[in-house]
Amino acid sequence: MHIPRDQSVQDMSSNKNLGSTSLKRKRRAADPMREYDNLPPELRAWLSTAILPWRPRSVQRSFERFYAQSKNKTSAILELDKLQHRRVAQDGRKVWGAHYPDLDTLSELR
Repeated sequence: MHIPRDQSVQDMSSNKNLGSTSLKRKRRAADPMREYDNLPPELRAWLSTAILPWRPRSVQRSFERFYAQSKNKTSAILELDKLQHRRVAQDGRKVWGAHYPDLDTLSELR
């Protein structure tokens, strides 16, 4: 029995498993694994649980900006979480519409 693939599955397979997103994607000349390996342990740990497919360089740059403001690594990591939350919410609204629930609503349901 043949089960037709829905559009979202086709999108995922043709976009290297990124699915539908409005976030920018770019080809990179750098080696992302080397960039990941060069991150400090706390950023590698954060990146390993990230929801979005972050570039190691982007995480490093954002962390350094947040750390410069707070002078506290824990606060900077929390700011990375907030940044990711905003990006997921923004992308969700663009991809699925204005009625897409934000992460606060979803966490209340658990």
